[in-house]
Amino acid sequence: MKVLSDVVQSVINVGPSVMLPIIIFIVGLIFRVKPGKALTAGITVGIGMIGINLVINLLTTSVGPAAQAMVKRFGFHLTIIDAGWPAVSAGTWAQPISAIMIPIILVVNVILILLNWTKTLDIDIWNYWHMIAASATAYVVTKNWWFAILAGIVYEVAVLIIADKTAPKVEEFYGLEGISFPTGSAAAYGLLGIPIGWVVSKIPGISKWDVDPQTIQKRFGVFGEPMVMGIVIGMLLAALGGYSVPNILKLGMSMGGVMFLMPRMVKILMEGLMPIQEGAQKLLQEKYGNRKIYLGMDAALSTGSPATLATGLLMVPITLFLAIILPGNRVLPFGDLATIPFFAALIVPSRKGNIVHSVISATIVMIFALLMATDFGPTLTSMMHGIVAFPKGASEVTNLDTGGNILNWLVLKVSQLVQPLFN
Repeated sequence: MKVLSDVVQSVINVGPSVMLPIIIFIVGLIFRVKPGKALTAGITVGIGMIGINLVINLLTTSVGPAAQAMVKRFGFHLTIIDAGWPAVSAGTWAQPISAIMIPIILVVNVILILLNWTKTLDIDIWNYWHMIAASATAYVVTKNWWFAILAGIVYEVAVLIIADKTAPKVEEFYGLEGISFPTGSAAAYGLLGIPIGWVVSKIPGISKWDVDPQTIQKRFGVFGEPMVMGIVIGMLLAALGGYSVPNILKLGMSMGGVMFLMPRMVKILMEGLMPIQEGAQKLLQEKYGNRKIYLGMDAALSTGSPATLATGLLMVPITLFLAIILPGNRVLPFGDLATIPFFAALIVPSRKGNIVHSVISATIVMIFALLMATDFGPTLTSMMHGIVAFPKGASEVTNLDTGGNILNWLVLKVSQLVQPLFN
């Protein structure tokens, strides 16, 4: 098991920009794409992923400190620290159950594809950690391997179903032909956010508030341009953080850059995926008629949409405000504040890019997420104890990505319910 764990960790450590080209090349050969074309496609996807990660790094390293400055400036006093997804991911991979879950997740996905029970082929191995986190949660609570494996499989099936159901909207809104988002956090936030958004859109008065980037651009001209929207939102975040004027302008330009560059990085990645998608569709049509398959990719691709990015950035101060006023919440949002745009990946297309409806829906979802993350604190603290360094002054930690995720929370509740059976 130690050898398997070391091999898995070595593969994970190379990162998606190396892992994805290899996977794309292999998948291309399986779908009868010519080797040269499959190799070029894989390299192009890898380059696109490098570009996306560079822009995401700019996003997180800019928004993260601004959020921390807000926390410090307003003197928030909450007892459970949001340690962020990297810390929880590290705690997940360190659990003994994690090494065997990657091949299990792959095999289950292939079986479901062959049985035509899913249309999503999840090639985003980097984000398998979300599914493994469900197994790790079940294992930490029950110490039972078989129940932990079952929990991870059930979580995977739920995420694949959500990815299948939302794929048409992902294709239509983001222009990502043949792509779905089986990212655990995006799926869970979408599971709550999509029906909540539908209700929001039916509320008299609010139903008529149609504010998307195109409408903003039409009404405000250059001030409605996505990059200018990014500058304005970035300056707002910096001002709330108490930045100096030069640093307010600097953060504004950084967010403008993210808004401008991200769609172009996603376009490069999609150039690489197109030959694989075409090969997959051709092979499936030959064997199964009109059956369609989606390539499961990281929900980070959604940030190529100005509406999704704007919604996520606006949710940063809103989430901090909610944390203060929400009865029963003990979570201090921190590490995952910069990744909130990814949580909105499936909510925004369900609202057709309406930023107002998306923000209202995401705000309601975040209320539940904070309460679930509070409840998840003891378990995630146990999972990460001795594995990752806790933020200064933190005795208990959680996060919004996993702890505020309704799918993981349900796994936690069921695990706690059956735990006495394994004693």
